[in-house]
Amino acid sequence: MPNTPPPFTDATASNHALRAFLHGLPGVDAVGLEARAAALGTRSIKTTAKAYAIDLAISMIDLTTLEGADTPGKVRSLGAKAVHPDPTDRETPRTAALCVYPDMVATAKAAVAGSGVKVASVATAFPAGRAALDVKLADVQDAVEAGADEVDMVIDRGAFLSGRYLKVYEEIRAVKEACGAARLKVIFETGELSTYDNIRRASWLGMIAGADFIKTSTGKVGVNATPANTLLMLQAVRDFREQTGVQIGVKPAGGIRTSKDAVKFLVLVNETAGQDWLDNHWFRFGASSLLNDLLMQRQKLATGRYSGPDYVTVD
Repeated sequence: MPNTPPPFTDATASNHALRAFLHGLPGVDAVGLEARAAALGTRSIKTTAKAYAIDLAISMIDLTTLEGADTPGKVRSLGAKAVHPDPTDRETPRTAALCVYPDMVATAKAAVAGSGVKVASVATAFPAGRAALDVKLADVQDAVEAGADEVDMVIDRGAFLSGRYLKVYEEIRAVKEACGAARLKVIFETGELSTYDNIRRASWLGMIAGADFIKTSTGKVGVNATPANTLLMLQAVRDFREQTGVQIGVKPAGGIRTSKDAVKFLVLVNETAGQDWLDNHWFRFGASSLLNDLLMQRQKLATGRYSGPDYVTVD
């Protein structure tokens, strides 16, 4: 099993101790949090900074297909786009990763081989997470054995919301061990956690259990990534590093569709966690439709003309 950071060994000794720790975290000032997120969202950037931000955002995307109708051909096509997002401009950055279901990992690996693009796989009975632990671990094992570099797991929201925090903690630790060398992203499904206090508690629970990334959402529910819930998670990783020296990544997912949205999130990262997180090793966007808008805005900056959606591939 992965080690729990020393400051939290006592806190994870029992469900009672873990509940006391999580409920002892400072309460979230919802009005202040949303006002701060909104204020940061009004920041404007100059043209040269915008060009940098667009390229940075492209490099942070986990290009994703998670549909029941996924085919090897679709995954290969998306893999080609991950490696060369704009075939007319080979200076365009590659995306960070290609994210698929476990049964498509081998196809994805072949599609991006030699490019540096990572292959991520959702697992643990994504998106609902309603399965026994042995089934979830088998899901992870299938993905890792097929070559996944990263695993995106979902927590048991039912266990979390009913206060069975130790069950969630132990499940994350078991999944982390099953990941081996693969990095683990822990998805909270913030839209189902209902309160900012719960999102803060889930963030700390995920981090002390061994998450390499904490992630807002699956993209499969009505409320996904928002500036406010992402800001809250950025505060958590910043504070966690101050206490432990361990840096954890953040991945907002779902609902981020435009370059303007992406720039707002990058401002949140810079102003909250700091420049150390402005790198795709520590920050990702779970948003495939975002890439097309970033490419169109990039083309506009380069040519002075808005080329329109017909000049980018339809995924």
